[in-house]
Amino acid sequence: MTQRPRFPARIDFSAGRPAPARPAEAGRSAPVPQRSQPQGVGMDSGAVRARMVAKLAAQGVRDAQVLSAMGNVERHRFVDTALANQAYEDTSLPIGLGQTISKPNVVARMIELLRNGAQGRIGRVLEIGTGCGYQAAVLSQVATEVYSIERLRGLHDKARENLRPLRLANVHLLFGDGMAGFAKGAPYAGIIAAAGGDALPQCWIDQLAPGGRLVAPMHQAAGTQALVVLDKTPQGIRQSVLEAVHFVPLKSGVV
Repeated sequence: MTQRPRFPARIDFSAGRPAPARPAEAGRSAPVPQRSQPQGVGMDSGAVRARMVAKLAAQGVRDAQVLSAMGNVERHRFVDTALANQAYEDTSLPIGLGQTISKPNVVARMIELLRNGAQGRIGRVLEIGTGCGYQAAVLSQVATEVYSIERLRGLHDKARENLRPLRLANVHLLFGDGMAGFAKGAPYAGIIAAAGGDALPQCWIDQLAPGGRLVAPMHQAAGTQALVVLDKTPQGIRQSVLEAVHFVPLKSGVV
């Protein structure tokens, strides 16, 4: 497994903001301010993301840092142009190679669980399944460092292209088998998975720091999937099974 080059980060949060008004010239009335128009495909306006964030809050997401991150990262830049008009709806969308970008509510919910009420940023995070790179971008806003690993070369390359313009210095994209985790970056304050298996790999638990938390979907006896939260406490491993979810299968190997 080789670590891919990293690239630095800054997101432009200015898109969609109206220009400051000019003072009225002497002897003339001030011009009527014009409503700013969204750019590009119409998704650049901050108001579009603000409406999505308001829905997330109404659905129960309470972590202010998570809500801020969801509002800052432009989800439409991570989906195909033909689907951009659905980018801020609470729905999963195809990203190629049989994979999907998760619903905004699921992304926000899982990251909120990962943070577990933390004040400020949490430490280093490992993401299993980079996909198109959207969740890694959101994680970059709430964690000090993000290692994200993807087993499908096509998606790894797509995520690099999507994230490169954002110049995220604290995001490191890796091409490799996520079931093996990434021991070189361990220990992790948090591990988050975007694919569900029959069990949590032991190496993920081993790579989790004491006091760390793992959030992942996992198959249940009835053939369904549910979110599982695992805490590594001084007293041992504590695991909780939460609500039903639907993720792509967790697989080993690289393609």
